[in-house]
Amino acid sequence: MKGVFRVLTIVTLTAAAWSQQTAEPKTPAATPPQTKDPVATSIRTLFPRQQKNILAAIEAMPADKFSYKPTPDQITFGHLVVHITESNNSLCAKVADVPAPKAAEVKDTDPKDKLLAAAKASFDFCGEATSKMDDSKLGDSVELFGGHQFPRAMAALGLASGWADHYGAAAMYLRLNGILPPTAQPKK
Repeated sequence: MKGVFRVLTIVTLTAAAWSQQTAEPKTPAATPPQTKDPVATSIRTLFPRQQKNILAAIEAMPADKFSYKPTPDQITFGHLVVHITESNNSLCAKVADVPAPKAAEVKDTDPKDKLLAAAKASFDFCGEATSKMDDSKLGDSVELFGGHQFPRAMAALGLASGWADHYGAAAMYLRLNGILPPTAQPKK
């Protein structure tokens, strides 16, 4: 009988303690601050990290590997850098409704220093352009992706997803050449 009483006492005390814990109000989750331009603010928030990682990946690839491509059907690393540069210049102009820069044309066979300089210039332009971006024009129609019309918001989504895709591709090319990508480097 004493054993049953002990079990009932433990169960009762545990249930009382549990109900007291669950009855207390929980601290509400932090609410993000309201912003007038949530999309533009988000693009500007993503920008520094993507710029840093993509440029670091380009810098990490040895100059003699810019002609490397994993399979015959894939692009070279140099072509990826040209694509990044052109995408930045085009999409950042579209999202911010500013003219694209008059950048010198680069080819995937150009030397690393020229391609890296073009990529850096495209990110400089993106930083400047997106600082002028606001959400009021996201519904405007713009020409993208082979001459098709889309809302300007599609350019913002394409820019953000493109940065992620471009870094992922660059990281793969680095790993296939025995180089750890910037985000896989050990913390210092």
